[in-house]
Amino acid sequence: MNEALLLIGFVILICILLSRFLDKIPIPSLLFFIALGMFFGENGVLKIPFDDYAIVNVICSVSLIFIMFYGGFGTNLQAAKPVLAPSAVLSTLGVVGTAGMVALFAHFVLNLSWLEGFLIGAVISSTDAASVFNILRSQKLALKYHTDSLLEIESGSNDPMSYMLTTVAIALLSGHSISIPQLLIQQLSVGILFGIAMGWLAVKLLHQQLLPSQHSHTVFLFAIMILAYAIPVVLNGNGYLSVYICGIWIGNAHLPQKKYLVHFFDVLTHVSQVMIFFLLGLLVTPVNLPAVIVPALILTLFLAFAARPVIALVLLLPFRAKLSQIALISWSGLRGAASIVFAISAVLSGVKTTYNLYNLVFCMVLLSISIQGTLLPWIAKKLGMIDPTADVGRTFTDYQEDSDIHFIKLHLKQHHPWCKQTISELQFPSDLLIAMIVREQEPFVPNGNTQLEAGDLLVLAARSFEDREHLALHEMVVELGAPFANKPLAEIPQAHANRVILLKRGIDTIIPTGKTIIKPGDILVLAESHLQSTTT
Repeated sequence: MNEALLLIGFVILICILLSRFLDKIPIPSLLFFIALGMFFGENGVLKIPFDDYAIVNVICSVSLIFIMFYGGFGTNLQAAKPVLAPSAVLSTLGVVGTAGMVALFAHFVLNLSWLEGFLIGAVISSTDAASVFNILRSQKLALKYHTDSLLEIESGSNDPMSYMLTTVAIALLSGHSISIPQLLIQQLSVGILFGIAMGWLAVKLLHQQLLPSQHSHTVFLFAIMILAYAIPVVLNGNGYLSVYICGIWIGNAHLPQKKYLVHFFDVLTHVSQVMIFFLLGLLVTPVNLPAVIVPALILTLFLAFAARPVIALVLLLPFRAKLSQIALISWSGLRGAASIVFAISAVLSGVKTTYNLYNLVFCMVLLSISIQGTLLPWIAKKLGMIDPTADVGRTFTDYQEDSDIHFIKLHLKQHHPWCKQTISELQFPSDLLIAMIVREQEPFVPNGNTQLEAGDLLVLAARSFEDREHLALHEMVVELGAPFANKPLAEIPQAHANRVILLKRGIDTIIPTGKTIIKPGDILVLAESHLQSTTT
């Protein structure tokens, strides 16, 4: 266990340190973690022997729960409303059609049995939410005709169908007698029912304010997420479908302090993605990959240039989609972690296949992400599908939370320059509003003719400051004996004085001038430019 914890710690540390660099490189950053796993693995530099498919299956399956939930949680239904129908068709009929075309191709071109071809098609039929989200957000790809929303919903919702087809294929290859219609109906109905029920229950309880603190809200939703997957699975339903629908229901509801939930699940999902891709890279044995590289390349090319385009064309033309949009959607069919996890399930089931299914699917995913993922921004530009006036952030429910309104209070003391002035005379900027005044314990909403008086408590509303890429705010406590304690701000070295935007002294907040004396115990709020700090 100690060695495992040491390895996990190093991987997370590397992930954090390189995250800013990885967001700027032209290739999908998740490829780096596959390479990192291979670097640590049996044929890598550190030569760590690791072939425990069962452990990887458990960890990756749990990580997929987090990814599926946050995929639903971050889906903005309002922004996606125009493309809900085509994305639903792609995530259901598109998955079935892709699995069928791959099965036909594998049978007639690679001389595989019908069932083995169907198993490969089922495993590889879904597109990868983690890769699609990662590329759209990191490359800021806002696409025309709501295509970004379509891709996000499709990739976030098609794993359950792929999982069901994989279950059917494994059962048939194992010689089990099953009723396919009954299995699909049970999987879908139980998954949808409990997804809606758990989402409704979570929102209802959060609105009842039964939980003691914001931290308990996060833990509560974490438990809801686990149960939304586990209960349907126990009842032979589709847990991935349930947890995705539950995430959509909760993410599109009005929740208090939602941005804290977004931050938690965003970090949790990112760590899950990194963990999946690292473990998959660690599990693979590179010296065994040449045996499957040719069929993997043939199948990947067939998916990218035949199966996906045909399916997209047939299913999207009835919705009057433009050819440029269909072409981009065809190219955006990235395969990813879910396909490899489903392949692991097939390997653990003991079904016999001509090729090592894990190695075959691993190579297909690697080729898909590296080629299609890397070229996706360029293809979008060449097809004229990038919308320079839009923001891809609007397709996520947490977008409005990133620029939300914060409230601050200001107590007017005697001789304050605002006293005896009306609000209209103060000429506030449009983004600053006096939302409420408390006067003699009575709150009221003011208008432009309201005259301010000494003793008023003003509640001001303004857009909150968020740390930007090259600008941040931080606090510094002035300790007793600090070199600039008990000195006016003007005597502090200019490089530091220019960064002091305000100071907090007790319950008072002071906008300083050059004559303001800095005292021990003061908390200085400093503005810092990362560009300046790196160049000086």
